[in-house]
Amino acid sequence: MCRPASSGKLKHVILAILIGCEIGFWVLLGLGLACRYLWHRHRLSTVLLLSVPLLDVILLTAAVVDMRGGATADVRHGLAAAYLAYSIVFGHRTIRWADAWFHHRFASGPPPQKPPSAGMARARIEWAFWLRIVLAYALMFAFVLVLTWIVNDPTRTQPLIDFASGLLKIPVIAVLWPLSYTFWPSKPEPTDT
Repeated sequence: MCRPASSGKLKHVILAILIGCEIGFWVLLGLGLACRYLWHRHRLSTVLLLSVPLLDVILLTAAVVDMRGGATADVRHGLAAAYLAYSIVFGHRTIRWADAWFHHRFASGPPPQKPPSAGMARARIEWAFWLRIVLAYALMFAFVLVLTWIVNDPTRTQPLIDFASGLLKIPVIAVLWPLSYTFWPSKPEPTDT
């Protein structure tokens, strides 16, 4: 039995949820850090920061409900999978970076540690970052495959596969950075002694 395609209104709802989740990420992160360092409400800060991943669950649930309701996949559904993959792979690092920056900027904490800027130490950092990009891509593709399996209608889910396949260029292009640092490492700046 073929289900009717979702209305244009529901497509706008998915887009609104996607935008709301992105804004919500930064709002919860900012409030969580403000509670920690400005208002010294550590428990509330922990609750706010731990609730950030719930936004991903909301977004993915909305995408699944929309697709199960008869919608044909489009970029919004693909972005939901990509957003979730990014959050899993890079979310903790993003929060840790923001925490160090906020602590330094607003609570007299030490300056955030800078990564090495040259040599093989920098190349190792670039390779580790690239591997995270590959992991995020693999997770996103896995989410797309699961959504395709759940919907079980290739005509409606083919755009998801096309979207995920199109994003393969991201890890392919991103490998240029670690390769360049590996084969043409810059020299560390001399230090005054």
